[in-house]
Amino acid sequence: MNSIRNWHLIDVKGKVLGRVSVEIAQILSGKAKVTFVPYLDQGDFVVVTNAEKIKLTGKKETAKKYMRHSGFPGGLRVETFEKLIIRRPEQVLRHAVIGMLPKNKLAKKMIRRLRVFKGSEHPYQKQIKEN
Repeated sequence: MNSIRNWHLIDVKGKVLGRVSVEIAQILSGKAKVTFVPYLDQGDFVVVTNAEKIKLTGKKETAKKYMRHSGFPGGLRVETFEKLIIRRPEQVLRHAVIGMLPKNKLAKKMIRRLRVFKGSEHPYQKQIKEN
């Protein structure tokens, strides 16, 4: 059962991180389609622009922490939202969307269809115009 995958362009300038990532996760998983079944990957492609201009509510900009570990003793690295949004703004949005996808083998396929860009320029203009 092959479904046609559409391309969606989302501009996140000034939008709240959690609200946008829910919308993106639903498009990636195909929940808005009539043919949705949880065991098939029928989602669409999502192109996100202006990731560096995403917002958080409350005091989360200073309090929210992102952790990663190298796997070696003492390899825990902790970074706040303020620093990560400057260094790698794409990673902030990708991390939020991954957390909202199902925790199974399909999630890896779904997240591959997410393209996040720092600014408003992206190379997928042709695919988005066709829809």
